[in-house]
Order: sequence, then C-alpha cells, then structure tokens
Amino acid sequence: MYRLSFVRFILAVVACLFAAGAVRAADAPAYNFSPVNQYNLQVSAGFWNPIIRYVSQKSGVRLNLKLGRTSADTTSYVLAREVDFAFTNHLFGPDRARLGWTVFGRRDGPPVRAQIVVPADSPVMTLAQLAGESVAFPGPEAMVAYKVAYAQLLRRNIPVDVIFAGNMDAAFAQLFAGKAMAVGANSQLVQGYRGREHKSFRVLWSSEPFNDLALMASPRVPAGQVRAVAQAFFGMDKDPEGRRILAAAAELVHAQSALSFVAASDADYASYRAFYADAPPNLR
Repeated sequence: MYRLSFVRFILAVVACLFAAGAVRAADAPAYNFSPVNQYNLQVSAGFWNPIIRYVSQKSGVRLNLKLGRTSADTTSYVLAREVDFAFTNHLFGPDRARLGWTVFGRRDGPPVRAQIVVPADSPVMTLAQLAGESVAFPGPEAMVAYKVAYAQLLRRNIPVDVIFAGNMDAAFAQLFAGKAMAVGANSQLVQGYRGREHKSFRVLWSSEPFNDLALMASPRVPAGQVRAVAQAFFGMDKDPEGRRILAAAAELVHAQSALSFVAASDADYASYRAFYADAPPNLR
C-alpha cells in the first residue's frame, strides 16, 4: 500500500511539472518575423518557413512568419508594430531610424546593386530611351530596386511612367509580358530570376554596392531573446540540419552562392543612410 501511494505521489508530481511546463510554453511570447517580399508569395513562404521553424527550435524563441501580399504591405506591419523581427532594408531612412530598430545580422553574400534592366533582345540601349515609357518596380518601399534605381532616372531628368508590381517577380513578369519597357531591380534578384525562369537581361545601369538586407529587431524584444535568435541564425551553416535547410532555400531561389547568416551592425548600412542624405527631393 505504501509503495502504491508513493508511486501515485511521484506520478502526480510529474503530471504537475508537465502541466506547469506546458503552461509556461503556452504563455511564452511569440514574435512575428517579416521579411520583405523579394519573391512571389509562394516562393517567399517556401524560402522562409523552414528557416523560421529551425530558428524557433534552436533559439527557444517562438517566431511566426508574417507576410503581406506585397512588399509595401509587409513593411506596413513593421511600421504598425505588428512584428518584432524583420529582414529588411526599409528602416534606414531618417524618419524610420527613430523607431529604434537595431541591426543584429545579415545574409552573408556579395553586395547587391540597384539595376535598370531590359530583356536581352530589347531595342533599348540607353536610359535616355526610356523617356516617356513604362518602367516597373517591385513597390514604393523597395529600397534598392525602386528608390535607388528611380533616383537615377530623376537625376538624369528622364521622365517615366512608374508601375508598382508588388514584388520583384511580378515586376519581371510585367517586363516580359510587354507591359513595361524596363525594370528597376536588385542585382541579386535579377540573377535568381534568370536561373529560375531562364530569362535573359541587358543591364542599362548599375549602382554602387549595398550590403544585403539586414536582420533587425524591434526595441520591444528583450536583449536575451534577440541574442538567442541571432545565434540560431548564425549557427545554421555550422549544423547539418541547418545546412540542409539553407541549401534547399538557396536552390529554391537559384542563389548564386551558398546561403548563410552572419553578425552585422548599423555601421554596415552606412551606404543606405548616405543615399537618403543625398536623395533627390522629388523621390516619392
């Protein structure tokens, strides 16, 4: 009888501990993670969901992927304080810098450049030939593909009809459907689209380099949780499971180099702030 009572006592204690752990897990905060829409929604979700699941598991910090229909929609979530982690370059303007988001990492890889591109068989050979024509861009929030590219047209006094397609893939689709004469683009995404869709481009203009998008955290996230998430991102390429996920993501978007994440700081994005300091006043 004593032994039976003791066993029941132990089982009751274990059950209580399990229940308490379940409550703590349920009560643990979950943070939304919003990467800018560099690809269409299906590709973006396929790229990020496995990465976010891995980071959540390794860090112990629950992350949920939150994507809008367009790049501008996704950034609106950030500005509305509906997310606490982001993969973006949309927060370096003077007004948004005041929001207090901090850079803790970036995707490791070659710098990206703003480009203005046309199909390889296009008769357009110079930017001047785009005057009065339609030029597609991902959206008004696209720092490299829109703001930097469109600023170049403004500086050269080349008026164009701006088309916002929603994301980079949609802008390329407009180009090859004949609805736009050229596209303002990100060099990395030009290469990826060429590999995925077997399309050829001619580059009319290319900017100075910018570091790839930043992993950023809201000031609302406790520093310890930011560190845990950061270390999970940085450790992916050193772990067999993480390498497998990164390799699949790179294959999905036809990345030109192996995918990994490394530590970064605000200083790595000085070129973005320099752009804003010298941007044309009529840049929308």
